[in-house]
Amino acid sequence: GVSDPGFHVDGDLNLVPLRDLLHSEPVLFIRGLSAHADDLAQVDIIGTPGRSDIVGQKLPYRSKRSLLVPNISISENERGPFPKFIGQLISMGQPREQIFRMTGPGADQDPKGLFTIDMNSGTVSVSRSVDREASDSYQLEVSTTDYSGNLIEGPQVFRIKVIDQNDNRPIFKEPRYTGEVLEGSPTGTTVMTMTAFDADDPNTDNAVLRYNIVKQSPDKPSPNMFYIDAERGDIVTVIAPTLLDRETLPTTTYELEIVAKDMAGSEVGLTGTATATITITDKNDHAPEFTHPLFEAHVYEGSTGVVVNLTVDDRDDPATAAWRAMYSIISGDPIQSFEIQTNPDNNEGMLSVVKPLNYEASEFLSLLIRVENEDPLVPDVGYGPSSTATVHVRVEDINEGPVFFPDPLIVTRMENIPVGSFVASLNATDPDILEKQSIRYAVLQDPAGWLSVNPVRGTVNTSASLDRESPYVYDNKYTAVFIATDNGTPPATGTGTLIIHLEDYNDNAPYVLPSVARVCEDAYDVTVAVVGGWDKDLPPNAAPFKIELGKQPDLDKTWKVTRVNSTHSQIMLLRSLKKDNYQLPLLITDSGVPPLSNNTEVKVQVCICNKNRMHCSSAHSHHARFLVPLATLLLTLLLRLSDLLMAIDQSVYGCISFL
Repeated sequence: GVSDPGFHVDGDLNLVPLRDLLHSEPVLFIRGLSAHADDLAQVDIIGTPGRSDIVGQKLPYRSKRSLLVPNISISENERGPFPKFIGQLISMGQPREQIFRMTGPGADQDPKGLFTIDMNSGTVSVSRSVDREASDSYQLEVSTTDYSGNLIEGPQVFRIKVIDQNDNRPIFKEPRYTGEVLEGSPTGTTVMTMTAFDADDPNTDNAVLRYNIVKQSPDKPSPNMFYIDAERGDIVTVIAPTLLDRETLPTTTYELEIVAKDMAGSEVGLTGTATATITITDKNDHAPEFTHPLFEAHVYEGSTGVVVNLTVDDRDDPATAAWRAMYSIISGDPIQSFEIQTNPDNNEGMLSVVKPLNYEASEFLSLLIRVENEDPLVPDVGYGPSSTATVHVRVEDINEGPVFFPDPLIVTRMENIPVGSFVASLNATDPDILEKQSIRYAVLQDPAGWLSVNPVRGTVNTSASLDRESPYVYDNKYTAVFIATDNGTPPATGTGTLIIHLEDYNDNAPYVLPSVARVCEDAYDVTVAVVGGWDKDLPPNAAPFKIELGKQPDLDKTWKVTRVNSTHSQIMLLRSLKKDNYQLPLLITDSGVPPLSNNTEVKVQVCICNKNRMHCSSAHSHHARFLVPLATLLLTLLLRLSDLLMAIDQSVYGCISFL
């Protein structure tokens, strides 16, 4: 554009008038604008008539008073000296005394003083270099006033554009980038995208970037395994899928040095660098293979634990599911005597015996083992997904201890059988059937010391009387433990249990409780006590009991015993007695066959009763709050208790008889 509308610039960059001109300003400004530049040029007009030469002439048009404000462009980072002229404002009106003024950011606002204007001539200068990245343009206002400050022209907008220079290098966000690509990936697989940024004007080549790989490390098997899209920064594979094999490459990690250059990659462009680390990741393209087709193991019969470690080779990435091995037993273990666990550190299969082996049953076993990976094998590989090997297990014989059968041995015997009576015959056999060995028996645990055993034949006899009521008998059962020892080298032992269920014999006489009773001195024809029979034996060798007076003369004149139920009877005083202690003889008989009887006594204390207290003869007696009328209540309670106990006895006896 030209500051004077009477001129224009043609296609050959010639300044030509549009019409015949009688007058022109002595100075013109021409603005040039392109995609990458914006500049202003000053043209001096020489030889044209001045204004004084045409005074009084009639002009073809009348110019209105106006302020010509060109758009000015300046380059960033310009060198001095400063201040430096960058443009001029022109008043197009009639000449008169005026002052040019400029306001706004860069003038009287921050950054203050960056731009200045000559108040008389209107020339604009910059006082120091500018930075486009700080501000790419400045918008100010200009005007003219008279010396009194009265506005003549304006205000008009005055724009100053900062032209970019290539003063910023491309910068990557990170100095190092990481990416992964699966081995065997097709050519052209995108690995990652590298992106750099340039602070220069994005509308100019100063910020147009091009990417390039300048170094690959290592450079095997090809120095150009990867390619980067120059404009987008996408890194893709170039190497063929068959060569992108993690197991045959010299390394699984490659480093690329990436350069980003501005100016669209031209030689004068500025550069920035970053490193791309690419890891070739594994896929399960190699099945595990046993290092040997045959493994051998030796194990002692009766033992458990690891017997052999199975070793495999796998070229896939360790510590991944494509490398980790899983073992299984295909054949040779019908009763699941073995199991295999994988050692996570070295991938070995630890073959263990979990059920003890028997040499006499089989001294040699052959197992077929299979190994495969946790991840399935990728398709289209030239071999199977698994490998097999054979394990020969040889069982070593050991001297095993004798085994009792049955264990425990349960027999039933009557208590109190004669000493030396036969109880049971022990049966222990030696598992070492391929060897002829003898067995000897001995008592290991006999809590009451009732038994003996023949060391050769294993027959058990009584060495003392068996007693069902002994504290060593629990629930009518007596338990003893025997040991059998063979004559192997070294000798081996085994234990067996004998349980004797003891049947009851009427060998315990019954007795009476309670053994003491009290009554008042003046009482007669009253119940003194209710006594019950007790027996250590079981029914039918216990209740019902017969309780009667002892065989002493004239007892029946003073005392009377009356049966209450099968276990209890009541004692009545038929006449009053003086204060004293009396021993009342009683005879109690059980129901065994033959029955057992017991002569016993009940101590009856005849006491003086007054004010609800009893004063008895015994020095050891103490005062108690007994009343004779309470005897009836006590009798009722005791009878109910007796009935309950009798019912319990019959229930227990019925259960024992059933057993």
